[in-house]
Amino acid sequence: MKKIINNISDVEREMLEGLVAAAPKKLVKLNGYNIVHRANLNRDKVALLSGGGSGHEPAHAGYVGFGMLDAAVAGPVFSSPNAGAIFKAIETVANPNGVLCIVKNYTGDILNFELAIEKARSIGIKVDHVIVADDVASQSTAVGRRGVAGTVLVHKIAGALAETGAPLERVKAIAQRTIDNVRSMGMAIRPCTVPATGVPNFELSDKEMEIGIGIHGEPGMRRERLTNADGITRKILNRILSHLEYAGREVVVMVNGMGATPFMELCIVNNFIKEYLYRNGVLDVYDTMIGNYMTSIDMAGFSITLLRLDDEIKMYYNAAVDTFALKK
Repeated sequence: MKKIINNISDVEREMLEGLVAAAPKKLVKLNGYNIVHRANLNRDKVALLSGGGSGHEPAHAGYVGFGMLDAAVAGPVFSSPNAGAIFKAIETVANPNGVLCIVKNYTGDILNFELAIEKARSIGIKVDHVIVADDVASQSTAVGRRGVAGTVLVHKIAGALAETGAPLERVKAIAQRTIDNVRSMGMAIRPCTVPATGVPNFELSDKEMEIGIGIHGEPGMRRERLTNADGITRKILNRILSHLEYAGREVVVMVNGMGATPFMELCIVNNFIKEYLYRNGVLDVYDTMIGNYMTSIDMAGFSITLLRLDDEIKMYYNAAVDTFALKK
């Protein structure tokens, strides 16, 4: 294993400290915790909190800032933060307007966030949560759709509304509506290597690809012979389009790199998307995001996310945002 790290046990802490060092006037790392929050917390709005295992950078700490999250809590690589750390994050950002936790649909994340929320409520903190479930590849599993790259768009839409001073109930409602209108799916041509294990999560020959991978290095729903970019993209789009009706709607497209995919290749993927969506009845591709938004350490591959727009979601999608990883 080749990794540009110091000690394996210090990876998460040093990563967050390095991020904060790049934006010291905007971000603060909480002493003793892998929690990053805004340097100037606005106590006159609903606070947004998210998090999960490390290894998905720039998610989630990269989205802390105006127009998105107030804080993010990071667990070990691909492992949920514990309930105590999540409670500390809730306590740090809590104010009378309330806290909304945005949680990805993984068993550990849900369990620990709900334990922390229960504890916070027991001491009088107003807090609620939504669960993001956008991965169509895992819909038929026992857990259901996993939360993947669409989570970033939930942060964006809910974060924009929260900045207006809207009450917790409205912020939760727009977050849930975004979840209901977003779907994603990914693939890989090379697995990732978790620093603590030092070995790839699975093996692929030069002629194979995994379709439907997860963001924790999970193998896909099936293994297939590697084909060209257009063929891969068509497979993923067909699956997404079969799970939600996009015909006659405006959409935002996110082409998300999994951590080790050249920007060149992401653009080649996107070159196929717009025309194919039009041929399948999509009214308009309103905007396209290309880059690393929700990664899997050093996995080579990509995911596609489609967000259906309505007038309100579009308005908050267009709203100003100023975070380390996303600016508008």
